[in-house]
Amino acid sequence: MTRLPEQSDVVVVGLGALGSAAAFHLARRGLRVVGLEQFDLGHVKGASHDTSRILRHSYHTPEYIELTKAAYDDWADLESESGEDLVTVVGGLDFFPPGAAIPVEDYTRSMEATGIPFESLDVAAVAERWPQFHLPDGTVSLYQARSAIVPAARGTATMQARARAHRATLIDNCPATSLQPDGDGVLLTTPLGRISAERVVLTADAWTNHLLAGLGLSIPLTTTVEQVTYFAPPDPSIYHPDRMPLWIWMDEPSFYGFPCYGEATVKAAEDCGGPVSDPDDRPFTDDPGMRERLVEHLARMLPQAGAAVRSVRCLYTLTPDRDFVLDAAPGHPNVVVGLGAGHGFKFAPTFGRLLADLVESGSTSADIHDFRLDRPGLTDPDYSPHWLI
Repeated sequence: MTRLPEQSDVVVVGLGALGSAAAFHLARRGLRVVGLEQFDLGHVKGASHDTSRILRHSYHTPEYIELTKAAYDDWADLESESGEDLVTVVGGLDFFPPGAAIPVEDYTRSMEATGIPFESLDVAAVAERWPQFHLPDGTVSLYQARSAIVPAARGTATMQARARAHRATLIDNCPATSLQPDGDGVLLTTPLGRISAERVVLTADAWTNHLLAGLGLSIPLTTTVEQVTYFAPPDPSIYHPDRMPLWIWMDEPSFYGFPCYGEATVKAAEDCGGPVSDPDDRPFTDDPGMRERLVEHLARMLPQAGAAVRSVRCLYTLTPDRDFVLDAAPGHPNVVVGLGAGHGFKFAPTFGRLLADLVESGSTSADIHDFRLDRPGLTDPDYSPHWLI
């Protein structure tokens, strides 16, 4: 068992994708880093496991798109640092059916404002290029050629390996049970003892408020249990990454999916369709209702996807406005909080770099104004939650 040091420059609490990225970037800068994970590294109880995630430029605001530009650069940096191939470019389609709940103009204006090239396609144009898709008349499709797949579990493990290569100490099965101010630093209590740190990075996702309680703070978060399902097409070749792009159905309910990636199945899911749950008392078994909604959607839109063969559950930890958190805790500048709000994995290496900036200097050159903790979406008790993006 790894021994818990008594002191460190920085303790990172939570070693999913965001925390692993922070540990990597901080250690690479020469800081003494200890990372604590309450479960096994690579566990399936949070939001960083399974096979794949989407990396894309298409987003609803220029600020997010500018962050995606950094994300592509930071994934490339991680590839160079690790020697791993992590980004698989397949292209991506955003489908906006007639009367879509998500405005297509938010996406087109944002991409135009940030110089991201895209194509706007009608139903006939999509059918000619990708006959796998059957779309309702009047559907507007935005195609972005650079959309890509990044590996979830493998990407997280790669960042952990690079953190250790830069002498970070990562300890699993070691939950931080309390976090308290300690002079100019922070004192953390764990089953292996106490550790004092000058700075703490809190990337505990669904368990964030458990630790903020020691600072007298709380963030309005909702944890849902989501589900992705894998389908076995009779002819997997038509779903090869060279022949089919990623896709997102931009309506309520919202769905998304992948071409074949690493195996002869296609993966799809509903976004924010799962039940609210306590992260410590949540289901891991399939949700038949969620599966049926997805099966019905694919039967209409991707009719040759085949039968559902397995499902995987994961957690979304959602802010009311679905925006990230990248900020120091109010009144506690030595505790930096990072939350991905159910769509942060694509930004994981960038999150790690920005969290490292905040630890080192309290600021960063990126525009993260909308991700502060004192914004209306987190402080206004009358704020109405909305999760479609």
